[in-house]
Amino acid sequence: MNFLAIDYGTKNIGLARASSNIDLVLPFGSVENSDHQIAIKKLVEIITSEKIDKVIVGLPAGLDGSENKNTIKVRAFVKDLEKEIAVKIEFMTEVFSSQAGDRMGTGVSRDEKAAMVILEGYLSTAGGRGAASGRQKTQ
Repeated sequence: MNFLAIDYGTKNIGLARASSNIDLVLPFGSVENSDHQIAIKKLVEIITSEKIDKVIVGLPAGLDGSENKNTIKVRAFVKDLEKEIAVKIEFMTEVFSSQAGDRMGTGVSRDEKAAMVILEGYLSTAGGRGAASGRQKTQ
């Protein structure tokens, strides 16, 4: 199974990729998000060309787990993406993924590192297979 993680940002959307065959999460670039529809189109192209089976989207939450304005933006983005693809999309609750990515060192963008943190969390919590307390299905 091929996974793509998305760290949604209003300027850039960070991407990371993993395969269930290989125990390794890799940075996978970023998509500029200055035009929402163009960003969606580029993501659809990536998901299709890379044969992605599941998309994991970081869902920002407050320290108490509550939703905030960023959560609403991410949910709206996912709703638009779901209209364009048949691939399953799941949320992974995330807090401070960008800050955790900053501790990874240099070499790739902050957006990619945040997506890597999201995907690593998803795979370690669920093993890419079962249900986990931090995962939520889209509604």
